[in-house]
Amino acid sequence: MFTGPLEPIDANRWRIPKSYKQGMRVDGLIYANAALIEAIKSDRSPEQVANVATLPGIVKYSLAMPDIHWGYGFCIGGVAATDPENGGVISPGGVGYDINCGVRLIRTNVKLKHAEKRIERLVDALFDSVPCGVGRGGRIKFTPAELQRLVSEGSPFVIRRGLGWESDVYTTEGGGRIAGAMPEYVSPTAYQRGAGQCGTLGSGNHFMEVQVVDHVDDPKAAAVMGLEEGLVTVLIHSGSRGFGYQICEDALMELRDVPRKYGIDLPDRQLVCAPVNSPEGQRYLGAMRAAANYAWCNRQIMTHLAREVFSDVFGRPAEDLGMGLVYDVAHNIAKMEPYDVDGRQVELCVHRKGATRAFPPGHPELPDKYRSIGQPVLVPGDMGRASYVLVGRPGAMEHTFGSCCHGAGRRMSRGAAIRASKGRNIRRELLNKGVVARARGRTGLEEEQPDAYKDVVEVVGVLHDAGIAAKVARLRPIGVIKG
Repeated sequence: MFTGPLEPIDANRWRIPKSYKQGMRVDGLIYANAALIEAIKSDRSPEQVANVATLPGIVKYSLAMPDIHWGYGFCIGGVAATDPENGGVISPGGVGYDINCGVRLIRTNVKLKHAEKRIERLVDALFDSVPCGVGRGGRIKFTPAELQRLVSEGSPFVIRRGLGWESDVYTTEGGGRIAGAMPEYVSPTAYQRGAGQCGTLGSGNHFMEVQVVDHVDDPKAAAVMGLEEGLVTVLIHSGSRGFGYQICEDALMELRDVPRKYGIDLPDRQLVCAPVNSPEGQRYLGAMRAAANYAWCNRQIMTHLAREVFSDVFGRPAEDLGMGLVYDVAHNIAKMEPYDVDGRQVELCVHRKGATRAFPPGHPELPDKYRSIGQPVLVPGDMGRASYVLVGRPGAMEHTFGSCCHGAGRRMSRGAAIRASKGRNIRRELLNKGVVARARGRTGLEEEQPDAYKDVVEVVGVLHDAGIAAKVARLRPIGVIKG
């Protein structure tokens, strides 16, 4: 339970003043409404917001999005920008273990009324085709030399191998690649773990969902994205698998004595860090970027597998089914980005852990297709209720370093969710709601049951009302695959 100060700024923002804890350089700022803030207090994640505010070079404030919950070092939903020219640091805890875990949305021309009788067959085929579960390998293999190219070049590399469409590059954040990856900084153990996992879903909260657009809030933006009520879509949530996990593990070991070397005093050892411009900081950034590129390739290959399955089930080429990529957004990543700080343009290191970009209309990094409406923002909810598509708004650039939340956010630990499922049949409960669910793990559905998550309607409402991102469409799940 967090017992420190939480001062209301307005209906959607709460301040932890920097006077709360010795060493805080900036205020903490949590985005939440009155109902959400009561739940947020219960897991001490606000304490992590305060801890992050002590990092050298942090700019403006330590942020948390409305999906905030306890994480390693940083809370999940945490955002922090540091200035490398002012001693700013990079912290693996501000990125997370699953580097570039992210979400991508694929639209189709298929109407639900034409697909209802094939949903079970479709879900079973996706479950058979897309490897999921702990340690599961993929059917598409890469040689060691190819793997080094893959982590350097990102999703364009696998698309050139026929595992996607050229248009996918333009609707993936950053073109599916982050420059500056350093494959030579990746350990042999990480390469060994990642060798057979590209193109696999993994376990935990990773999923592939077949959904239907069941409500449109912004018809103009929805039309630009190719979304309309009644259309079937696919949402994929996964990251860099064992490859990224090992890179984070290696970095935490390598950096454990670095704060002392640079005279950095930390309130929590999990915030281990290095100055961005130090050799240690550059080494972690190079390896982290390699993992980010791996993750984009991972989701790209699963997109290819999903298109193959849809083509087989509906008896038409994926192109005829209109299976274009709407967008792919990364969370669990750190990027160098320019922002206005006290009237001058500064290149900041923006940590987003369980948070995504939400760039507004006109932003230079947006593809031409979305320049007029803003960046598509994808916020998964839970497998029994809904997910949302939004677009970035100017308020994100002004207040949150172009960021918003990455999902509804857990309100129960996995253990608590399993205990709450005792005596229940979660698969049957989902089916009664019209959701066909498959899971590889024995407790996958129990861990991820809808009650384990906050209500996405509340979470998205905060983003919308605060002017960070605006609602475009709601997606209702009809088929779910879990690891």
